[in-house]
Amino acid sequence: MSSRVAKSYGLIKLLMKKPGDGCLRFPQFPRFPADGFSPFRSYSTARNRFMSASSSSSTDPMANGGVTLLPVVEDKYGGVMTEMSRPMDPSAFSALLRSSLSNWTLQGKKGVWIKLPRQLIGLAETAVKEGFWFHHAEENYLMLVYWIPKQDHTLPSNASHRVGIAAFVINHKNEVLVVQEKTGRFKGQGIWKFPTGVVNEGEYIHDGSVREVKEETGVDTEFVQVLAFRQTHKAFFEKSDLFFVCMLKPLSLEINAQETEIEAAQWMPWEEYKKQPFVQNHELLRYMTDICSAKASGDYEGFTPLPVSAPDLHGNLYFNNRDLSSRH
Repeated sequence: MSSRVAKSYGLIKLLMKKPGDGCLRFPQFPRFPADGFSPFRSYSTARNRFMSASSSSSTDPMANGGVTLLPVVEDKYGGVMTEMSRPMDPSAFSALLRSSLSNWTLQGKKGVWIKLPRQLIGLAETAVKEGFWFHHAEENYLMLVYWIPKQDHTLPSNASHRVGIAAFVINHKNEVLVVQEKTGRFKGQGIWKFPTGVVNEGEYIHDGSVREVKEETGVDTEFVQVLAFRQTHKAFFEKSDLFFVCMLKPLSLEINAQETEIEAAQWMPWEEYKKQPFVQNHELLRYMTDICSAKASGDYEGFTPLPVSAPDLHGNLYFNNRDLSSRH
């Protein structure tokens, strides 16, 4: 399970050959960030926009004064991106890359991004031989990158974190929803723990916490707040990890444990949960229980999601609503 940081591309806008021009103009494109990421836009939205824009442009390399070049999208940081869409002989692809790189060098371009769909993955070796390196891979494509200037590159790294949640769900009887797992490091240890999981691609933290509780226990919930979060490094395939402790309000009480991942699930008295040796001997869990107890008694305020927008961007701002409201 992983999550990936959101990505964003601009829409492509070609300047086509004008009647009587006698020459082809290089397309001028709206620019997108060199890092390809945006903190508010979902990956799926960016991908759909890019694919839609790509379909409106020619997939054939462009000729410029007899020199064959790859069609590109320019970004805001002086770089270019091209997406391969049809098979090509490796030697022809190599020649095309060299001529394009020469042209981009003369233009003063910096980063060069090549997106190879899965069916054209054989061209990756050719690109690597020309100096490109792997940046990241998704289910259906591989992204390679090249840095033209002589200085050290300033290109962004691949998505560096995955995002996980733990769900603190407490009912009117002061019982907390807990599970025992069939798989993972806690398998067969008799440990009762909060439902946990990983936020999906394009999913908000609060939506992911509600989904995970429903999947693991069958209990319907309403998101309340983010109470705290923890950051660690080299947790999953050498990536960093952000782990959000979320409080949810139960909307139902009947439990229907997930057969594939959950061994058992129950409503456990909160005081009994806290007395487990596993909780008492685990520093992180001790802090988590203190925070959850303070929230349940009204002595602590977490972070509530507020939908916010910026030009062409939408997302959620998580903040302490109680303390901010008290200042107005």
